[in-house]
Amino acid sequence: MARILGIGIATLDIINSVDGYPAEDTEVRALTQQRRRGGNCTNSLAVLTQLGHRCAWGGVIADEADAQIIRDDLTARGIDLSAVRREARGKVPTSYVTLNRRNGSRTIIHYRDLPEFGYGDFATIDLRPYDWLHFEGRNVADTARMLSRARRLLPTVPRSVEIEKPRPNIEHLFDHADVLLFSRHYAAARGFGDPERFLATLAGETPACRRILTWGEAGAYALERDGRAWHSPACPPARVVDTLGAGDVFNAAIIDALLKGEDVAAALTQGCQLAGRKCGIEGLEAIRA
Repeated sequence: MARILGIGIATLDIINSVDGYPAEDTEVRALTQQRRRGGNCTNSLAVLTQLGHRCAWGGVIADEADAQIIRDDLTARGIDLSAVRREARGKVPTSYVTLNRRNGSRTIIHYRDLPEFGYGDFATIDLRPYDWLHFEGRNVADTARMLSRARRLLPTVPRSVEIEKPRPNIEHLFDHADVLLFSRHYAAARGFGDPERFLATLAGETPACRRILTWGEAGAYALERDGRAWHSPACPPARVVDTLGAGDVFNAAIIDALLKGEDVAAALTQGCQLAGRKCGIEGLEAIRA
């Protein structure tokens, strides 16, 4: 069992399931509605607790009613919230999700009215107990300083960074990571339609780290420190039910496998297997089963 610190956001997800995505300027009735805790970082931590690890979250939360759903969910999972910064004003980040029951796809409208978790918040955390540090690639300038501090204080503790969106200057985070977790969305924004070419190009832009890329129905790809390339096919379920959070499950599976000493090829396989399992069920429960 490892101790993992995740830095990123938690959200309130309001999920409306519909029988087919509606056309613009139409009205449809939702089949179901759920309100649950979401957010890339905390989703990954929720899965890592199922995989047997002890997790802590560093992020920002507002002192308002909707935040209780987030606090209750994370506390019930045993996730340590002592590093969380609480804001008297503001609104918890809220994602309004339309989930298409016909194919499991999801469309998200996101609203936030909270400051980001900053370097000053991170600097108060005692990093010594942790075996792995995971960061969302956001709030780039402060996150770069966080990563630099972590590398200086704990040079042997791995640092993973999720690069999901093409945020300004996000490439400044590359030099600080041991594991870079890229999304297909980011690669496409960089003009790449070929995963192997994207990773090969990154070899000249990144330090000697592990570079991992998800590619939807084509599975996942990786480029090792020594230049070896790996691929794992996707593991789709018999019926796609809910794709929300599949990438977060994949990232958690990668961290778990590498912490247990598996090689990158085995980590990719586990990532695709668990992400595929997640797509066949609602929510993030029973991922391990």
